[in-house]
Amino acid sequence: MASGFSEFQASVRRQDGTAIIEMSGVMDSSAEQALNSAYAEATSSPADRLLLNFTDVDYINSTGIALIVGVLAQARKAHLPLVTAGLSEHYQEIFKITRLADFMSIYPDESTALAAV
Repeated sequence: MASGFSEFQASVRRQDGTAIIEMSGVMDSSAEQALNSAYAEATSSPADRLLLNFTDVDYINSTGIALIVGVLAQARKAHLPLVTAGLSEHYQEIFKITRLADFMSIYPDESTALAAV
C-alpha cells in the first residue's frame, strides 16, 4: 500500500435509480475483494446506472486501473451504464490517456453525475 494512505474500502447506496459505489483509500491489488463485493451488492437489485464515486480515493495504481476495467467490463456485459464522479484532475487525465473515458462519463462530483440523467 502506498505510504501514508488508508486501506481501500467500498460501500454501496442507492439514489434515484442509481447504484453508487462509494470508495476510499488506496485502489491497488488489495482492493479487489472489496470492489468486487461492492459491485455484486450494487447489481443485486435493478439499477438504471452505476456510479463509481472516487472522491475519497487517495491513490490508484496500475492494478487499480485494471480493477476499474474489470468493473467496466462487467457493467457493459450487464448493459448497465457506468459513470464516475470525484476523480482528481490527475486521474481524469489518466482515464483519458487509457481511453477509459471513452466508455464512461466523468463528472466532477456526485451531485453533478446524479443530475445528468
